[in-house]
Amino acid sequence: MFIDSARIYLKAGNGGNGAVSFHREKYVAAGGPDGGDGGRGGDIVFIVDQGIRTLADFRYKKHYKADPGQDGGSANCSGKGAEDLVIKVPAGTIVKEEETGHILADLTEVGQTAIIAKGGKGGAGNQHFATATRQVPNFAKSGTPGEERWVVLELKLLADVGLIGFPNVGKSTILSMISAAKPKIANYHFTTIEPNLGVVSLEEGNSFVVADIPGLIEGAHEGIGLGHEFLKHVERTKLLVHVVDVSGIEGRDPVEDFEVINKELREYNPVLASRPQVVAANKTDIPDSEENYKEFAEKIEAMGYKVFPVSAATNKGLRELLFHVSDQLKVLPETILVSETDQEVVYTAEEEKSFEIRRENEIYVVEGPWARRIVSNTNFGDYESLQYFQRAMRKKGVIDALEKMGVSEGDTVRVHDFEFEYVR
Repeated sequence: MFIDSARIYLKAGNGGNGAVSFHREKYVAAGGPDGGDGGRGGDIVFIVDQGIRTLADFRYKKHYKADPGQDGGSANCSGKGAEDLVIKVPAGTIVKEEETGHILADLTEVGQTAIIAKGGKGGAGNQHFATATRQVPNFAKSGTPGEERWVVLELKLLADVGLIGFPNVGKSTILSMISAAKPKIANYHFTTIEPNLGVVSLEEGNSFVVADIPGLIEGAHEGIGLGHEFLKHVERTKLLVHVVDVSGIEGRDPVEDFEVINKELREYNPVLASRPQVVAANKTDIPDSEENYKEFAEKIEAMGYKVFPVSAATNKGLRELLFHVSDQLKVLPETILVSETDQEVVYTAEEEKSFEIRRENEIYVVEGPWARRIVSNTNFGDYESLQYFQRAMRKKGVIDALEKMGVSEGDTVRVHDFEFEYVR
């Protein structure tokens, strides 16, 4: 089965903690601080691999976690940074943040990479906190946590040309005639249950990829039938070949069919509907179809479309159609699905969430990533480290926020898991 979407959890590695250490050497009574820095946590990196065709593997493994950085050591030894976790995906994969829907990466070319979750920074060792007045800093910084998020992967086929049209109009037969693709073909609706790709080679150095898109029905843009699952597979195509059955053997109006499919495209994606179209009037080999074709071609060409009479069953007209398509592909621009605004999401770091203060009975509770980090960075048994904690609380605005909430002398304040009595 063709898997075209997946939901997975990513957790980049945490940064290693800085070390609290002092130089110790024979005949040196009191050496200075020499605690090393923590190492960088591993990033989670996506890379496009030529050998990967589907997202099927992500059905079985949904959680990915990179290694943390190593803690710092003594003698100014920094911790080792963790290796990045590399995840292989097929070309055409779009990575979206589940919570916001933002596009984090649009991976289209083999070898292309994108950092989807950044590892945490290593914490600074106590060597960095020595000053003229603080010569024995007994504290260091903890590493920052790595990014974590749920992401949604979508695989959109990388094809130059998309074959669109109602079910049973001959798209699969055309693909089998113009390429080595072997789609399932039978005389009933919804034969094609997954997109088929075929490479068309007209001559040396002149080839392109065609996708046979499963048949649409009226209402597909609303999710009726196979609509949403397969309409998205034509979003990347540069040109659409609209296949229409002009034989009339099923009692259908080919002009009406043509207009219905285009209406579905407009409802689903106006940008997609604006793609150039070439019309393949199929089944012209069937008796009495000539008059139908003439009437159809006259109306469609009046709309500005190029119409080619073809017969997928007998290979009639396909060569002329393909060379016209090839000429059009040489002058059409590449399609881009990610806007500049979306691309900025990839490189914009998430702003640090401000702390929050709430009342829990008679206790003022300070919460948030910053509160957790400042507590872990403080040695409350060391006077200088405690002073550092107090200055950081005031500089961050926690003290002002507590006073606005009505904190009084002697009230209990809890920052993460550390409690203290408030003193003005």
